[in-house]
Amino acid sequence: MQRYFIDQAYQSTVEISGEPHHHMSRVMRMVAGDQVFLVFSDQTAIKAEILSITSDSVTLEEVEKEQLQRELPINITIASGFPKGEKLELIVQKGTELGAFNFIAFPGESSVAKWDAKKQQKKQQRLNKIAQEAAEQAHRQALPKVCFTTEKELITSFAEYDAVLIAYEESAKQGEQAQLVQTLQQLTAGQKLLVVFGPEGGLTPKEIERFQAAGGKLCGLGPRILRTETAPFYLLSAASFYYELQH
Repeated sequence: MQRYFIDQAYQSTVEISGEPHHHMSRVMRMVAGDQVFLVFSDQTAIKAEILSITSDSVTLEEVEKEQLQRELPINITIASGFPKGEKLELIVQKGTELGAFNFIAFPGESSVAKWDAKKQQKKQQRLNKIAQEAAEQAHRQALPKVCFTTEKELITSFAEYDAVLIAYEESAKQGEQAQLVQTLQQLTAGQKLLVVFGPEGGLTPKEIERFQAAGGKLCGLGPRILRTETAPFYLLSAASFYYELQH
């Protein structure tokens, strides 16, 4: 069943226009009586039935609320140093499927990719579209947002989170595996976790120093050294296992 994210608060009867209307009427050729899932901006998700379709809007009525909780109990934001090629698209797409709450991209000191403001804006629009499509496919109840920031702004934002982890390959080499588990144990439902990942060249000692000074804690992600696009998936999968499967 198709799933649509609606940029308005929950209503039991709702009139929809714009892109969702176009997709329902022109792409899927839906008619009155067809049912879809709607996710509102307050994360309320319902199964709704189409009452009528006109040339510019669709009117739907709630059938029932979605009961299954599909979101991780903590909000995990993934911060990635600009990677090469289309790796950021992969991180956003699969990270959304795995439950990431938001994504931040920043120019790491080792980043080979260099994107000016105009290119960043265009790429951000594309990434948010990828996140929306992945959220619909994965039947998410929250729509992740993707934003670009500077490293300085990223560090300033540390104060907005309940915990900040820095994925560091040197920690993995040294066998440090306790910090991730300790952090997951300490966080409670509704709290916010930021995890920072470096680009292909990793994070520099100076970056690590700045991140730690701002309250970030270094953590290893198992004994193997992971690529920049793989590490976020490991983190999100570990969080899913910890919070959703073993409890």
